[in-house]
Order: sequence, then structure tokens, then C-alpha cells
Amino acid sequence: MAEKEKKPEFVVTDRRLFSSEGELRQDVVEAEERREEREQEKREAQQRANEERAAQSHQAQAPEAQATESVTEPEVQVPNTQEQQASAAAYQESTREIDEQIEKEMRKQGRPHRAQDFEITFEKFIASIYMTALMQLGLAAPQGAKPEVDLIGARQTVDTLALLQEKTKGNLTPAEDNMLRNCLYELRMAYLEVTNLITRPPQGGPGVDGQAG
Repeated sequence: MAEKEKKPEFVVTDRRLFSSEGELRQDVVEAEERREEREQEKREAQQRANEERAAQSHQAQAPEAQATESVTEPEVQVPNTQEQQASAAAYQESTREIDEQIEKEMRKQGRPHRAQDFEITFEKFIASIYMTALMQLGLAAPQGAKPEVDLIGARQTVDTLALLQEKTKGNLTPAEDNMLRNCLYELRMAYLEVTNLITRPPQGGPGVDGQAG
């Protein structure tokens, strides 16, 4: 006799929420509790993931923000009045001691100069700039050296004197003002002469006239 075909087994799930007595079934309560636990775990995991991403983003932006702050807002230390006065007094004291040593050495060598003769004054300062401009124009040179022309440097030096004239207006003695004006006039005229010789050299030369005939 042939074996009877096995019939598929069906599992019947009771989906009723209430029992026949009208009470909420215990297995439904437990299933709901497990579902709530899983949902809570998912929410906590998502919150931790969000917090980690936020922390990583903050750490990545922090160095950039610090670099931007250091560039845009540099700290400038400005000496106060007391510090300025203290440094000036220390400088003068050091200079006085050096001057005494220089004078002592000069007396040993029998030289009449004093240390004060080497102190910088406004006239000496202007004279040094004036000589620098002459050397840059090729109109002067140190002893034994060949004159060289530096038009860019000469122009900047002349412009420096003009800037000094503008910034010191009203603060110079008549002698200082006259010296500065004269130096500026002479240097400007010398600059024009040199640039004219370079851009428009004189026509002709030795032997040019002798070629005719």
C-alpha cells in the first residue's frame, strides 16, 4: 500500500490580544516589552553614533580654526612707556661707557678727536644718504673701487630723502631744512642727468667728422 502523502504542517499563531477571559495576554505583554527594548537600543546606538561623528568633526575643525585665528589675529607686544624709558636709559649708559673707552684709546694714540665726534646728527644722517645716492648714480665710489650705476637704488634713496622731508616738516632747524632741500635738489638733477645720458646718449663720436670727404 502506497505511503500516504504527508500533508503540510500548519502553525497557527494566536494573534488575539486578549484572552477568552478578557484580559491582556501575557505573551503579548512580553513581546511588546522586547520590542520596546529593541527600539530603545536602536535609539541609544544612533545617539552614540551621532555624538562620535560630532566629536570627530569638532577635532578636525579645531586645528584649522586655531590656524585661522593665529593668522587673522596676531598678538603684537607693544612696549609700554616705562619699558621704553628703561631701555633708553640702559642704552645711554652703555654708550657712555663705550665713549669713555674710545676717548681713552684716542688719547693714547695722540689723536685730537673725541667720541662725541662720531655721534650721529641729522646733518650727518642726511650726508650719508646723499653720498649713498651719489655712489648709486655712479658719480662717486669708495677709494680704489670702480663706479657702478644702480638707478633703482638711486631712485629709492632720493625718494627716501623726499619722504624724510615730508615727515619732518616743521620739526627741523633752518640749517637742517636748507641742507635737506639742497641735497634733494642736487640729487634730483644728478639723477636726471644720468638717466638722460643712458636713454639719449650723445650723437657722434671721435672720428665721425673725419669720415666725410
